[in-house]
Amino acid sequence: MARDYYGILGVEKSASDAEIKKAYRKLARKYHPDVNPGDDEAAEKFREASLAQEVLLDPQKRQIVDMGGDPMEERGGGAGFGGGFGGGGLGDIFAEFFGGAAGGSRGPRSRVQPGNDALLRTTITLEEAFSGLKKQVTVDTAVICDRCEGTGSASKAKPVTCQGCGGMGEIQEMQRSFLGNVMTTRPCPQCQGFGEVITDPCNHCGGDGRVKKRRDLTVNIPAGIGDGMRIRMASQGEVGHGGGPAGDLYVEVSTKPHAVFERNADDLHLTVRVPMVDAALGTNFTIDQLDGEELNIDIEPGTQPGESIKVEGKGMPRLRTDGFGNLFAHVDVVVPKELDKKTRELLEKVRDSRDEGARVRESGDGQEESFFSRIRDRFRR
Repeated sequence: MARDYYGILGVEKSASDAEIKKAYRKLARKYHPDVNPGDDEAAEKFREASLAQEVLLDPQKRQIVDMGGDPMEERGGGAGFGGGFGGGGLGDIFAEFFGGAAGGSRGPRSRVQPGNDALLRTTITLEEAFSGLKKQVTVDTAVICDRCEGTGSASKAKPVTCQGCGGMGEIQEMQRSFLGNVMTTRPCPQCQGFGEVITDPCNHCGGDGRVKKRRDLTVNIPAGIGDGMRIRMASQGEVGHGGGPAGDLYVEVSTKPHAVFERNADDLHLTVRVPMVDAALGTNFTIDQLDGEELNIDIEPGTQPGESIKVEGKGMPRLRTDGFGNLFAHVDVVVPKELDKKTRELLEKVRDSRDEGARVRESGDGQEESFFSRIRDRFRR
């Protein structure tokens, strides 16, 4: 005899999906096993209400109910494909050959599961990346609930076997299709697939065994770390469901732009503005390095615009090997736009003494234009 799914939920045949869900929630609150531990009658009513909701929210199954049938009732074979196999459907065939339902049974999943990794971003200066440091960071992650110690139970009692699925973590249903009867499985709605139920959930964590907490940690940032690199802190991530082992915490480091230096891998680059006379005669300048020490750099006489001066071993520390990168000082020769009378006279004497002038450089001409030739070209623009 077909079950009265509408009567189980106490709704009319014209009930909407919203009314069906509302009626189910009312019954679930009344008959849920967590509310009625050890009450077999209440557990049975809860199972019936869950099944009724599932059937009536499925348009195809509800149509069968409205036609006077029961979509969940296991029947013998009929015509078509089912009858051709001795009265059984595809579900019967799978059961005969494989000893279970179509698709197989997965069984309950473990309540204790490993936690997820967590990601935290922090910003440091180029000086800190050069020297390395220990930095305090604050992270919000799930940790083991200190009240139930990860058990999820207020009394720290062990979970009991779920009455809805008998500890299997899933329920089986027979569905009738044009191929015959097919057995399907789905996670048990009472235990969410765990096969066991916590009868007295912890009020602090809601039975999850973990809570969110803000923690202060110290991360060791090594000298020479690059922008965008990540530091792994083992077992400092999210604690898993049911107090499972924590994942890892990854701290991603970004570096603030520097006023003087630009970094390229292990090398440092800077630009120095040199007056044209100093570039011609030679000079030197001093910079403050990232470690606070002063460094004197010589500019050789006749240095050309755009030339680079390489100072070995004065770059960033190499992260995975010994030693340092290099420092490159890029020369930007500054040509004055206005000259006083005395300076112009001196430069004119230099020009006349060298007997050089502007000329068009032809293709294949291997000679470089002189420094003062380029200066004269700029004056005449």
